[in-house]
Amino acid sequence: MFLQFIANGIVIGSIYAIVSLGFALIYNTTKIFHLAYAVLYMFCPYMILTFFHGLGLNLFISFTVAIIITVFLSVIMEFLVYRPLAKKESSLNIMLISSIGIMIVVTNIISLFYGSETKILNSEISKTFTIGNIILTYAQISQVSISMILIVVFLLFLKFSRFGIMTRAMRDDDVLCQVLGMDIYKMRYVLFALSGLFSAIIGGLVAYDVGMDPYVGMPILVNAVVALIIGGIGRFEAPIIGGFIIGILQALSVWAFSARWQDAVTFLLLIIFLLFRPTGILAERKRLV
Repeated sequence: MFLQFIANGIVIGSIYAIVSLGFALIYNTTKIFHLAYAVLYMFCPYMILTFFHGLGLNLFISFTVAIIITVFLSVIMEFLVYRPLAKKESSLNIMLISSIGIMIVVTNIISLFYGSETKILNSEISKTFTIGNIILTYAQISQVSISMILIVVFLLFLKFSRFGIMTRAMRDDDVLCQVLGMDIYKMRYVLFALSGLFSAIIGGLVAYDVGMDPYVGMPILVNAVVALIIGGIGRFEAPIIGGFIIGILQALSVWAFSARWQDAVTFLLLIIFLLFRPTGILAERKRLV
């Protein structure tokens, strides 16, 4: 039974890791606390619902088109809201409030057209795969497998590609990047697109397994932000580690106590880190000038 909960924690942790990584892409490079990121997680499943059940398209085609639309929505947020504010040198507080506004508007539009009740993408009973005493559904295996592929590919690109060098440069000093001739606004479009891609893929996979409602994005984002903080802000590897730690601890809290303790354990962990290691697990040493 213990190993089953560990396996469940790894599945949950892979979800948190990808969502947190997508959030970190924006926060680490632009310093925007992108709360509207929560709606991307739930927007993709509703697009899949539209094309799969509404129009009767193939599941793979529906998933692909939904991801493309969600990525486009993520870029639109940057184009219509964040970029104009950045060019006017608006404060980060104004961008945060604007992000909340985007989240509220998109959430209410989805509720208006689809209703607030839970929607199901897959009504069939999921097939299971058994390893010893551990039982996982094919949907859970897909979530972990695709998450790990995304993580590995991203970290390789981050380390060895020109895109990775530019991303790390923006994280360190976007003003200096502009001075050296980098088009940071073009780079921001790429980052928002990639961030939206991460959220869309994992949101669609989870919704296919357990369904969705218009408000499902915010609880996931809260856990993802905690994962980023305990992992270490500024490091792109950090939210991955933080996500798996939170996922496993939440699963163990269910095993030891009950499901009601999941949020309590998460925020207790956050408080401990804020008090004793506010820079996170993978904190970078910085020289004070």
